[in-house]
Amino acid sequence: MIRAIVFDFDGTILDTESVAYDAYRGIFQAYGLELSLERWALGIGTWGAFDPYVELEQGLGRAVDRREIKRNYELTYAERVKNLLLRPGVVDTLEEAKRLGLRIGLATSSRRSSVEPHLRDYGLMHYFEAIHTADEVAKVKPDPALYRLAVASLGVQPYEAVAIEDSVNGLRAAKAAGLYGVAVPNPLTAFMDFAEADLVLPSLAEQPLQEWIGRLGAR
Repeated sequence: MIRAIVFDFDGTILDTESVAYDAYRGIFQAYGLELSLERWALGIGTWGAFDPYVELEQGLGRAVDRREIKRNYELTYAERVKNLLLRPGVVDTLEEAKRLGLRIGLATSSRRSSVEPHLRDYGLMHYFEAIHTADEVAKVKPDPALYRLAVASLGVQPYEAVAIEDSVNGLRAAKAAGLYGVAVPNPLTAFMDFAEADLVLPSLAEQPLQEWIGRLGAR
């Protein structure tokens, strides 16, 4: 029986990943280069797997002013992220999870300082009984540490919890921790191979939580 649901944040609740990619892609284009989605996607859901500064410098064959690029990126990102809507079905899923009496947590490879302001702005903080971020672990996803913290905080066994993820790195973290893994790809991750997922949903708005979580629990 599934007793808890644990959300990823970036790309799952709010598609900040597309904003970040588009911002860096614009910077690369200003230098006459194209930022490959396949290369960028290596870093989705984790840290250290892809460095846009190294990628840019290798493409140019010279060093760049990283501080200036970072400043430009942050300004562009901050402006564009203001216009984002929550991903479809997120609020309905949270509401249904609450109605069903499921424990609700969040496990993200992002810093708490970048996640909690969004949760407050979108009125989502009250849904989450446990929020675990990169600040608390030595290794982020695909390492299972964040999900282990989440299920421990929620007071459930890993096999009683399901993770909702948009990336392979996140999915692998959830599965390594012993949770069910539901993949809900976003436009940047739709090309990824989610064969390890227990279920793949094009959108959380596609079907009610009780319907798909019941199928998982029946396994």
